[in-house]
Amino acid sequence: MDKIAILIPCYNEGKTIEKVILDWKHELPDAVIYVYDNNSTDQTVELAKRAGAVVRYEYQQGKGNVIRRMFREIDAECYIMVDGDDTYPAKDGKRMAELILEKKADMVVGDRLSSTYFQENKRPFHNFGNSLVRSSINHLFHTDIRDIMTGFRSFSFLFVKSFPVLSKGFEIETEMSIHAVEKNMKIENIIIEYRDRPKGSFSKLNTYSDGIKVIKTIFRLYKNYRPMNFFGGISLILLLLSGILFLPVLFQYFHTGLVPNFPTLIVSGFIALTAVLFFLIGLILSTVVEKDRQQYEFRLQVLEQVLKNDKTF
Repeated sequence: MDKIAILIPCYNEGKTIEKVILDWKHELPDAVIYVYDNNSTDQTVELAKRAGAVVRYEYQQGKGNVIRRMFREIDAECYIMVDGDDTYPAKDGKRMAELILEKKADMVVGDRLSSTYFQENKRPFHNFGNSLVRSSINHLFHTDIRDIMTGFRSFSFLFVKSFPVLSKGFEIETEMSIHAVEKNMKIENIIIEYRDRPKGSFSKLNTYSDGIKVIKTIFRLYKNYRPMNFFGGISLILLLLSGILFLPVLFQYFHTGLVPNFPTLIVSGFIALTAVLFFLIGLILSTVVEKDRQQYEFRLQVLEQVLKNDKTF
């Protein structure tokens, strides 16, 4: 098992990958640097090997697929994930590793948005999207993660080996953040410097299509992790709609003793029954989620024992 593993997912980062590897070798000379190539068509692989990184491959396209492969194959006490585009300075790596190894954090988030991101990043819709995603998740999940979409993070062994990677693309960072919050992981934020990509290096993230995927991921995970809030909210909306339809009929009945609008009354009743059904769905699924959390805690205990045994040997 490695003490510190540097994980660099790469797709056509030949412009910057050699510098990124050399910077990390200088800052953390004892760390093992892994570059996972994702079907690059430039010189990424050759340059990474020349710089001294361990190069491996993931042939399913997408950052989420690459991270799934990394997390499965690599065992380490501390993982540092960083992009290969030279936008994150390696000098912050020591602090991130210390928070994992000494302060027992499970995930450390490299916060770009509190420093130079909005000045350095030249894509205004990316700026808006990052702010929107951050505020949405912090509001829905009652947390305070300062940068949801950052690709610069460090993780504990327990986080990596218990995190089920479901996303295939750039929505993986959103999934990581929500998972850490919901599983009561210890999360730390550190402010890092951010610099935009050098000339000739291009982002693979599509502002619109990947942005929609991120929003869908938030929606899906909120439904899965907070079913009572999700289905309870729908139930409340339906009850209000049912009441809007029912009250005029009720007032007319009290006034005249007649119910002339039977179709409205029937529709109101069906909507009210649907609201009750959604409430019961939320109640049942919240019990399932609670059971899953209990099982997750047991899995963490097993992983903790595996880590202790590995250190002993």
